[in-house]
Amino acid sequence: MASISTSRYFAALSLLILFFKTVSSDSNSTFDFKNFAENSKFELQLALYGDAKVVNGGSFVQITGSSSSSLSAGRVFYRKPIKLVDGNPREIVSFSTYFSFSISPESGDGLAFDMVPIGFPLNVFDNGSFGLLDDQKFRTLVVEFDTLMDNKYGDLNANHVGIDIDGLVSLKVSNVSSINLVLNSGEKLQSWIDYEAGSKRLEVRLSKLGEFRPVVPLISFPIDLSLMWKEQEVFVGLSSSNVNSSQTCNVYSWSFRLRQVPHWMHSQPVDPMAFNNKTRTLTVCKRRYCLSKILAALIFVIACGALGAFVVLFVWTLLVNRRPVVPEECTAQPVGFEYEKFKVVADKAIEDGKKKKLQVHVVVGQQRQWDYGGGGGGVLDVVVEELCWWQWWWGGGVVVVLG
Repeated sequence: MASISTSRYFAALSLLILFFKTVSSDSNSTFDFKNFAENSKFELQLALYGDAKVVNGGSFVQITGSSSSSLSAGRVFYRKPIKLVDGNPREIVSFSTYFSFSISPESGDGLAFDMVPIGFPLNVFDNGSFGLLDDQKFRTLVVEFDTLMDNKYGDLNANHVGIDIDGLVSLKVSNVSSINLVLNSGEKLQSWIDYEAGSKRLEVRLSKLGEFRPVVPLISFPIDLSLMWKEQEVFVGLSSSNVNSSQTCNVYSWSFRLRQVPHWMHSQPVDPMAFNNKTRTLTVCKRRYCLSKILAALIFVIACGALGAFVVLFVWTLLVNRRPVVPEECTAQPVGFEYEKFKVVADKAIEDGKKKKLQVHVVVGQQRQWDYGGGGGGVLDVVVEELCWWQWWWGGGVVVVLG
């Protein structure tokens, strides 16, 4: 018995360890900076490029701001490259990132979350938008928080979020004004970017700092990032440029989490809009048709109730309310009595051919009044030759034949 209990505990512990091992994040690919003070030791994991710098005692990183040159651009990148396809057997990797930021009201590019492959020159700038390169030889993924309407890229407006693949032309765009926010209002905002490898979907959420994470994403975009870089390593970071303006872009916190999920936990892509597009148009039935359906349902319910009540009463009658059945003939032997005469009280007279019968109840030691044929009353002395035991027990009427 003890060995069985020990084996069960060991099996449960093994499954628990396997679960945490498969779904937990790679500790070397996870970071969480609430601020950028010296005691956070962010410089061991993050690298600053261009005009990016830590200001106000580490309260935030200013990516763009005042610069000696006409253009200010900067980047902050995670030092260690990551893989979106890793392990043997081959496992697809998901990630989640969160950051809080603010953009001043001036006209500039805004802020971008970037994923670039190894070989991308992180310390090189060529006046490209969002502090990136105009060179298209690198496969890149960019989530832009754009505050400049640039006709060259077909921008929707100067207040949108877009997803760019291998360039700065957005494949999916969402108007930030639809959620009553302005990117370059100067107030602090927060964003969540999640990639689920199982569903192969990238989602972007945005809200004011301090508010709850939105349930519905601002953008949901289907993409298989494992096909973009396969097993090649990539860098993740934030970048910005102000396009010859005085726009400043500040980042107050940043976290990143990488997690490996086995294939047996993967699901198929779930796109709420796909279900929304297939939803049938709601039709309103006519009043007469609705009333007839209600009436039919009511009749059906009443009929079922009546049938159920009938069955209950029938069963109750059979099982509970049974009356004793007296045999037609007396099967017991006659019982003799010492009394030669019984005093009985007549209930009623019964005509039976030439003889008269009295339906009587046996009364011992008492006299009772009786009425026979409407003619007065008196006590009748009757000789009872035979009296069956069941007649005496049930106290039933004894038929006495008068000679």
